[in-house]
Amino acid sequence: MLVTDEVDQEGVALLAAEPLLQVDEMPTLPKDDLLARIGEYDAIVGRSATRISGDLLKAGARLKVVGRAGVGIDNIALDVATSLGIAVINAPAGNTVAVAELFFGAVIGLLRQIPRAADVMRHGRWDRASFMGRELKGKVLGIVGLGRIGSEVALRAHAFGMSVVAYDPYIADERFTALRVRRAPSLDALLAETNVLTLHVPLTEETQGMIGKRELGRLPSRSVVVNMARGGIVDETALLAALDADQLRGAVLDVYSAEPLATDSPLRSVPNLLLTPHLGANTVEAQRNVSRDVCLAVRDALLRNDLSKSINVAGGAGEWGELQPAMLVARRAAAVARAVLADQGMRAVRKLALRVSPDLAHGTGALLAAAAAGVLEGVIETDRLNLINARALAEARGIELSVGESSELGARALEVALAGGMQQLAVMGTAPDGGTPRLTQIGSFHIDVNPRQTLLILTNLDVPGVIGRVGTLLGEQRVNIAEYHQARLAQGGDALAAISVDGAVSEETRRALLDLPDVLSASVVHFRSE
Repeated sequence: MLVTDEVDQEGVALLAAEPLLQVDEMPTLPKDDLLARIGEYDAIVGRSATRISGDLLKAGARLKVVGRAGVGIDNIALDVATSLGIAVINAPAGNTVAVAELFFGAVIGLLRQIPRAADVMRHGRWDRASFMGRELKGKVLGIVGLGRIGSEVALRAHAFGMSVVAYDPYIADERFTALRVRRAPSLDALLAETNVLTLHVPLTEETQGMIGKRELGRLPSRSVVVNMARGGIVDETALLAALDADQLRGAVLDVYSAEPLATDSPLRSVPNLLLTPHLGANTVEAQRNVSRDVCLAVRDALLRNDLSKSINVAGGAGEWGELQPAMLVARRAAAVARAVLADQGMRAVRKLALRVSPDLAHGTGALLAAAAAGVLEGVIETDRLNLINARALAEARGIELSVGESSELGARALEVALAGGMQQLAVMGTAPDGGTPRLTQIGSFHIDVNPRQTLLILTNLDVPGVIGRVGTLLGEQRVNIAEYHQARLAQGGDALAAISVDGAVSEETRRALLDLPDVLSASVVHFRSE
C-alpha cells in the first residue's frame, strides 16, 4: 500500500499493524514519479493533493482500492476506476462536525466583523463605532443539501434561534421532520426567503454554477452567501458583482473554482467577503477521524473483500456481511443459467432479470451486480471483473439489466433469469439466515444443492440406472461427489441432475458423460472463488 499526502498517523498505524499489509508512507509525489511507481501497489490512500487520474489508474495494474481521507473525490477519475473494477473509498462522515462548526464561526465572524476589528486592534486603534454587527437570531437559514453536513448545520442553527428551511429533492420528508426543517419545494422558493444561504452539495453537472447571477438576484436584499462545499457551485464572477452592487451584506468562501486561490484574484480585495483557505476539514479531530475511517475501510476491502464503503460498488444498502450469502447465490445462479444456455447454443445473453424477495429488496444494487458478474465470469477477458464494474461491463456488452421485488418468492430467496433470442432460463436460490446458500430450481426442475466449487448440470431420461452410471464414471475419473440431486417433472419423462463435486471437471469427463446411455446434456460450471 502507498500512503501519501500526510494522512493522519492514527489511520496509518491501523494499516501498519496488519501483518498482511506492507505500507509505504511517502510525501506527495510529483505526477511522473507517482506514475512510475504506482504499478507496485494494490492500494493508494491519500488526501486531495494527489490527483488520481485515469492514466494513473490504468498504470496501476495491481490497484484494487483507492482511499481518499476526506469527503470529496474531485481528484479521482471515478468513471475510470469503476470501469477497471477499482474500489473508491472516501470518509464522508469524519469531517462533518468540523465543517459545521467552521460555518458558524465564519458567519458570526462576518456578521460581527471580527477579522476586521481584530486587525484594527492589532494596529493600535480603538474604533468600536465602525463595527456594528448583526445577530443570527431570527434570521432564516437556507440550506441547499440536507445530507450529513447540512443536517449538522441545521441542528446547530436552532440553538442560535434561527428558522431553518432546506432544499434537497433526494431527502425524504421524514428526515426534514426529524431535523425540524421546513422543506422548500424548489431552489427558487428557498432563495426567496433566505437571509443566510449555505451550500452542502457535491460538485456535479447538476450543481456546477448552481448559484449564479439569477439565483443571487432572487435572495432578499442584504443576504449572506456561504460556500464551504466545492468551488464552482457558486459563480464567483456573479458573486463579486452582487457584492460590488451592495446587493449582498457579505459572503464566505472556503472553496474556489481554482485552488490555491491566485494571489491576484479579485476575490482577495473585497472587504465584506471572508475568505479561508479550504479549512473545512482542517481540525485535528477531523483529520484523525477521516484517516481512521478510510484506512479501516481500505483494509477491510483488501483483506476481507468488504466493499460496503466503496462509493462505486453499484449501490445497495444494508449490512454487507448480511448480504454476502445472497450475493453468492445471485452470482452462482447466473453462472449456472449462462452455462446451461451456452450448451444449448445460446452464447449471447441479451437480458438479465433479477427478482428478489422483500427481505432482500434493500440490497438490489449489490445483488444485481453479483448476478451480472456471474454472467460474465469466464466469458470476458479481464481479471478485474468484480462487483464494482460488473454492471457497467454487462451493459457495455448489450445486456439489458433489470431488477424487481416479488412477494411470491420465499424468505431470502431470489431468481436470476437470462434470455437471448428465443431461449431463456431462470435459476432460483435461497440464502437462509445462518444456513447454507442453496440453489432451489433450474428451469422447471426443483432441486436443493449447495453451489460449491464445481456444479454439474445433467439432463437425462428418467429411466433406471442413469444415476449409477453417472456415479461410476465420475468415480473412475476421480471426481468426488459432494451432493447429487435428481429431479423430474413426471415419471419416465425428462429429468435433471444437479451434482456438486470437489475440484475441476475436465472437458474429457464432460464428453464421457454425454456418451452415457440416456444422458441428453451435460454442463460444467466452475465457480470462481469469492
